[in-house]
Amino acid sequence: MASGRQRKRSANPDAPGREAAEASGRRSREVSGRVSVDRRRGVFMISVAAELAEMHPQTLRMYEARGLITPKRSPKNTRLYSYDDVERLRRIQQMTAEGGLNLAGVETVLDLERELDRARSEIAKMRQRAEELEARMVEEVERVRRSLRAEIVPYGAYDPPGMGVERERGPGAVSIPIERRKRRRT
Repeated sequence: MASGRQRKRSANPDAPGREAAEASGRRSREVSGRVSVDRRRGVFMISVAAELAEMHPQTLRMYEARGLITPKRSPKNTRLYSYDDVERLRRIQQMTAEGGLNLAGVETVLDLERELDRARSEIAKMRQRAEELEARMVEEVERVRRSLRAEIVPYGAYDPPGMGVERERGPGAVSIPIERRKRRRT
């Protein structure tokens, strides 16, 4: 086109351009679907991020100067905000507008949340390590039990009759007589 602009293709299957393309043997390709983008990848410029967070772009610059938000930068040094950044901006706005916090309070809350996340991550790692150690311990106890099975005598297996609790002996039980000296009373 001479103007340098391209016309949009119509999504309407009955559009005249589509019929002409099909008649000439050309196929028009319609693309539909969703594109998945990492939540941490910077994709929104400051004006779009400000609109999504429902605040003025200058407010975003101020939050960046205070260290509340750290947008990514393009090769040309343009601020690029991620979906997570926009969510964080909304959270900051909620704390200031609805919660009545000032920016210093917001900084404290965000620092405490970050510390809590770090502690939770550390606890999860410690739990995983404890589970691994417990599994190793159980395996080792079983290994020792199997290796000593022939050497371990069950408690009470050789108690003489009349010397404590009588136990029922199974069909494969062995009875070993034990002679004890009687003490003289003086």
